[in-house]
Amino acid sequence: MPTPETLERFIARVEENAHVEAILEFYSEDATMRENFKPARGPRAALAEREGKTMDRARSVRSTCVRPVLVNGDIVVVRWIFEFEWKDGAPPTRMEELAYQRWEGERIAQEQFFYDPAQLAQNVDSGRT
Repeated sequence: MPTPETLERFIARVEENAHVEAILEFYSEDATMRENFKPARGPRAALAEREGKTMDRARSVRSTCVRPVLVNGDIVVVRWIFEFEWKDGAPPTRMEELAYQRWEGERIAQEQFFYDPAQLAQNVDSGRT
């Protein structure tokens, strides 16, 4: 179970848009991530590499934790809003998601993101954030 201080440091890193650093600092070496019900991917090194490629495509990113953060033992649920502006001129993307995390001590072992994929199509279709 993460301490409240660890959880706050993790949230602060993501809100600083240090996404890759947050993965390296707060995820276990064999951590996995899963988007909705797609297959899980990992380990940590691969997660950080993939996140880095996404961040490299963005001109800017705004990451916001919507509180409260829900904690029940080793399970943590964080509601996030991410707003991306892309280098290639694609319409901005606004993603709202729930991150369901299972912590082992002070590290995230498993994470599953739940979001409506229609958000991506709406952003592209309307050009809105």
